[in-house]
Amino acid sequence: MIHLEDFLWGFSIVSLFLYFLQSLRRAISMASLCLSSPSSSSSLASTSPSWVTQFVLGRREEDGTVSGDVNLLRDHETQIEEKSMQENLGLDDKFLQEINPAGFLLVKESDSLVMEKAAAENNNKNKSSTKLKKRPARLVLPEYYPKLEFGEKDRKLENMEFEVKGRDFCLASKKGRRQCMEDGYGVMTDILGDTKQAFFAVIDGHGGRAAADYVAENLGKNILRFLENAGKGEDDHQLEEAIRGGYLITDREFLSQQGVCSGACVASVLLKDGELHVANVGDCKVVLSRKGVADTLTVDHRLSREDERLRIENSGGYVNCRSGIWRVQGSLAISRAIGDMHLKDWVISDPEIKRVPLTSDCEFLIMASDGLWDKVNEQEAVDVVLRDRNSVESCKKLVDMSFSRGNMDDITVMVINLHNFMPK
Repeated sequence: MIHLEDFLWGFSIVSLFLYFLQSLRRAISMASLCLSSPSSSSSLASTSPSWVTQFVLGRREEDGTVSGDVNLLRDHETQIEEKSMQENLGLDDKFLQEINPAGFLLVKESDSLVMEKAAAENNNKNKSSTKLKKRPARLVLPEYYPKLEFGEKDRKLENMEFEVKGRDFCLASKKGRRQCMEDGYGVMTDILGDTKQAFFAVIDGHGGRAAADYVAENLGKNILRFLENAGKGEDDHQLEEAIRGGYLITDREFLSQQGVCSGACVASVLLKDGELHVANVGDCKVVLSRKGVADTLTVDHRLSREDERLRIENSGGYVNCRSGIWRVQGSLAISRAIGDMHLKDWVISDPEIKRVPLTSDCEFLIMASDGLWDKVNEQEAVDVVLRDRNSVESCKKLVDMSFSRGNMDDITVMVINLHNFMPK
């Protein structure tokens, strides 16, 4: 049986050995740090730790090195992200330090407010030291957020698709992926009791449907009012001025309303005395079929036209090309339209007008918004209408053809049979 004194003596020896081992590990750790420090000689620095060091320190040294490398890598990535954010937003170091407590950055960019959420990151559980994470997707809000131009806030406009069949014309229209349908049309037949006089218009709105609705209701009336004032003996010049006056007064009256901000492209045709009087602002298009051959009667008002760019620049505006598309004031991709109050100094409503006498080879007109012409060329459209004999089905087929090719815009297609408008 072991005596108490022998037990205490053995326990003291074991404790002394453990204390010596702990001191030895500390000494070896200090020696390893000295060997790896920059102040050590080259010969000592190149010497790898002994097997005793590796045995005593075990995996701690390796784990510490890996952890240190990871921390250095994270710090380096964070610095790169901070520098990238600073360059993209145009902020200096002082502003980044004075970020508001909510963590939002408000940046003025191209007449917009770019709201950036800069989240704080705790490092080693120290809340006082914050770093900016990688920026999330930017939320771009317009500086003005206009109220709805109509009181029908809850009106459902999904799945908007319709067809119209009238005397001497047919039409098909379909909403794209926008929140509301922004296309429109206007038709006036039997003008002044004459079955050979009519007015047709296709309208492509943008920024809401207020402008498109106003144009559909008022453009034809305003043109006829100017024609009545001109009297019965009007010549071609007076007809042209009546059409121009109708466009300009429609634009002026629309902009006189309070709170309007939308705009609209328009293509119109006045059939009178055996002639076509074609007018347009924007990129709606009118195509005439002459014995099955497409004849485009309008020219789009886009900034790709050098004459339109020069007109805007000479009037004090600027145009720039972004993602392959020319825009006025960095905003709108067309150079003429009705409405667009904020761009009215440069986006004018003065139409280009063309007179075309009706002859025996004139078969029909195709009038459509750019939702069709961006995906279907003029001759293709004429061929489709020829196969279906000017029916509503031909309009629907053209609409479906454009959507099948990836169109996401609203589409309105109108076909006008010219047979009954031929001069006697």
